[in-house]
Amino acid sequence: MSIVNQVTDDMKAAMKAQEAAKLSTIRMLKTALKNRQIELMHELTDDEALAVIRTQIKQLKDSLDSFMSAGRNDLAEPLHAEIATLEAYLPAQMDDATLAAKVKEALAEAGLTAKADMGRAMGVAMKAVAGLADGGRVKKAVESALV
Repeated sequence: MSIVNQVTDDMKAAMKAQEAAKLSTIRMLKTALKNRQIELMHELTDDEALAVIRTQIKQLKDSLDSFMSAGRNDLAEPLHAEIATLEAYLPAQMDDATLAAKVKEALAEAGLTAKADMGRAMGVAMKAVAGLADGGRVKKAVESALV
């Protein structure tokens, strides 16, 4: 089942269970997916849908950071639930050991060893992990792999 169909099914389930907070989050996601589909003028693939979900999570995390730094915990609390709801659609993240090994292997194949190659190394590493790790974690793994 595609991610877009899964979101629709989850929205129906949230309606039936009368889970207002979850329903609101799923509706927000469904709208973002629909907007992206209109932009691209074709049905979204799972990779495109995952990119939209990651963007939504990033926006929510940015808002969460802003609320926390402003001391607005009352506004930050609902965002944790929204982020958790959206993260359920993402594939499982790679653990740190596997990530480090994958990054080292990709950098060795590309012949990148110096810190000066950081930009190219990040591109190679991000392609190697293909969305299975957060960009910040990949950056740390690349920095530790480069001499």
